[in-house]
Amino acid sequence: MKKGFLLTALGAACWGFSGTCGQYLFIHAHISSSYLTTMRMLIAGGVLMIITFINSREMLKRLIQNKRDLLQLFIFAIGGLAFSQWTYLTAISYSNAATATVLQYLYPTLLVILTCLKDHRFPQSIEVLCIVLATLGTFVLATHGHLSRLNISMQGLLWGILAAIAACSYTLTPVKLMHRYGSLPIVSLGMMIGGLFMGIAFQSYKHIPALDISGILAMLAIGLIGTALAFTMYLFGVSTIGAIKASMLASLEPVSAAICSFFWLHTTFQFTDFLGFFLIMATVFILAKAKEKAQ
Repeated sequence: MKKGFLLTALGAACWGFSGTCGQYLFIHAHISSSYLTTMRMLIAGGVLMIITFINSREMLKRLIQNKRDLLQLFIFAIGGLAFSQWTYLTAISYSNAATATVLQYLYPTLLVILTCLKDHRFPQSIEVLCIVLATLGTFVLATHGHLSRLNISMQGLLWGILAAIAACSYTLTPVKLMHRYGSLPIVSLGMMIGGLFMGIAFQSYKHIPALDISGILAMLAIGLIGTALAFTMYLFGVSTIGAIKASMLASLEPVSAAICSFFWLHTTFQFTDFLGFFLIMATVFILAKAKEKAQ
């Protein structure tokens, strides 16, 4: 259990660190979010495919032979994984790693709203509280309490909200596939498919940036540490401490992104930024605790 808690926390911290690496590349290498998404997915997908081939070869073979499930995987890879990675990294390019990460964490509240619409019911009192907190947190983060102006760019806000919507798709679309084949074959093959799609769709191979050694290291850190290693550690955590506790520990991601951005890139934050962070992230804990109590 202790190992599960530790590795889950480290996985979340690695996700936050990868966001800051992305911010570094946007600032110093003027790299595009589409190219970074392509490389992140291909690097991570390649590493995870090797692990999958070693540990889950039969499941991978079964998946490839099932045309219907393979089609569903393509939908997840493009509409879930690639869309989520691209919108998140684009949000970072227009704001910063910490703000983009927190805005992405609006997705649990969006899932509540989608569930209420799907079930044709009004939200429960605790769900109403989370919707209010998430809305208020987004308002504080975007405006710092001033109705007449935005504290972050409109592009940063919109891409951050799109990243939250994409995270909903990323969360919902692979559920049945993961039950059938396990998480590793789905994510590893999904990463490869999504990376290839992004590379072809945006012709990333025609816009290869000239990176110095620090840029190459940041790129590798995003793919290896911030994606492949982070996913592996988080997956182990889910298997040992459960999805609910793991989802709460995953909230360390924006904390890690904020700390790395502050000390490495000297990103400045105000009290109202932290207030917005707190209001949005509180919804993750409230919803997780409510789900744990219900179970």
